[in-house]
Amino acid sequence: MPELSAVIRLHFRDNVVVARRDLSAGESVPEEGIRSLERVPAGHKLASRTILEGEPVRKYDQIIGRASCRIQAGAYVHTHNMGMWDFPKDYSPGSRLRPERLLPPGERAVFQGIPRKNGKVATRNYIGILSTVNCSATVARAIAEVFRAQEHPGVDGVVSLVHGEGCAMAAQGERFEAFQRVFKGYLEHPNLAGVLLVGLGCEVNQVGDLLGEMDEHGEKLVASLVIQEKGGTRRTVEAGVGILKEMLQEAGRVSRVPVSAEHLVLGVECGGSDAYSGITANPALGVAADLLVAQGGTVVLGETPEIYGAEHLLTQRAISEEVAAKLLERIRWWEGYVRSNQGEMDNNPSPGNKAGGLTTILEKSLGAVSKGGTSNLVEVYRYAEPVLAKGLVFMDTPGYDPASVTGMVAGGVNMVAFTTGRGSAFGCKPVPVLKLATNSRVYAAMQEDMDVDCGTILEGLESIRDVGSRIFLEILDVASGKKSKSELLGYGDLEFVPWRMGAMM
Repeated sequence: MPELSAVIRLHFRDNVVVARRDLSAGESVPEEGIRSLERVPAGHKLASRTILEGEPVRKYDQIIGRASCRIQAGAYVHTHNMGMWDFPKDYSPGSRLRPERLLPPGERAVFQGIPRKNGKVATRNYIGILSTVNCSATVARAIAEVFRAQEHPGVDGVVSLVHGEGCAMAAQGERFEAFQRVFKGYLEHPNLAGVLLVGLGCEVNQVGDLLGEMDEHGEKLVASLVIQEKGGTRRTVEAGVGILKEMLQEAGRVSRVPVSAEHLVLGVECGGSDAYSGITANPALGVAADLLVAQGGTVVLGETPEIYGAEHLLTQRAISEEVAAKLLERIRWWEGYVRSNQGEMDNNPSPGNKAGGLTTILEKSLGAVSKGGTSNLVEVYRYAEPVLAKGLVFMDTPGYDPASVTGMVAGGVNMVAFTTGRGSAFGCKPVPVLKLATNSRVYAAMQEDMDVDCGTILEGLESIRDVGSRIFLEILDVASGKKSKSELLGYGDLEFVPWRMGAMM
């Protein structure tokens, strides 16, 4: 096998290349006709030619910032000599639309799913205990704890979904509407065969309001308890245990059957990103996303702050001006939201992202957006809105992984694929999470946490398409009941985090 270059060139027009491994000072890079002027860590950038002060820095054939001083060919390029740059973008709605080809129903992939009477398909079969307010969280957990060590035939488990919100908040407006959408989405989620709502009684987020706006329950097992009405903590826990015993018997009467992959709603997320995220795992996940869209399935891309600067790549694939406008409206909302909180969009990337080679949010976003593949963008949703469209859609979520995925799950996601270059620890009951390592070093160090090694792309052992196809097959297996690494480790009980939007009163 031919020796791989010490650097990765992503596009012929780029003026930086990425170190495949640590480069020592003075090391020759013959493919680029340069010599590294200083040590460059693996995943970080070096200039392939001289870049003048104020000149755009290009990677992926896109602008990722501009030089804050003159950068010599072969120099290390990072935060010390490159900064953020807000430049004009070509939004051109639909200018890069492509013909979509759906596979005929008889040729589509299948997985072993759990059909529900309302037409949705579950990938897991949980009972959920949902606290309406932080004040009822202890009771919710106490009920769940009774069942933690027990086996429940046909049921994946009992999960308590608790949080820190729900009391002193405005009972109307954008924040409250988004908050309630989360609860309604979880109440309706196919992976929850039954839900016990536990409230205190005096909170803004009332049990009765949530139940009153539910669709017809159908087969969904739904019950509620209010601590102040039940007579306190002990009596509420006892009542909850009795309710769950009955729910578990009923919920276990299900079977997995072969169903089309068109019933998969895949949330794609990245966390603890490094410079390899946009080179290996994210584009490979994008291949898997395109494969799912071709089956008639749905892919949900989110994290609005982490597509910032790359949003034009999505508007150019939007199926209409209306869809493109929805996305840009969310971008402008975020600009105002961050300003009002005395922040900047470039506060993201995090220190860990920068240590992994990412310099600006523009660079991070260009890698992050590739998780969505190349399919046309068919719809844009607000946080936790029900996802009804088929194909690639976007949901407005924050970059904070637990809050982002909580919104996606509320929207109906029944499978999550999560890429990481630094080694994020994450799960999200009641939905299985597949972890994709961007490099083999992290995969080797955290094999108990990582499901797929995408570092084989970096090592020249597999192509992006090969790994993407492998990810797609793994998605089908996990959706069919195979436990992901995060599930085996018990992640998912503490990652229910509704987006805390705005001031806390």
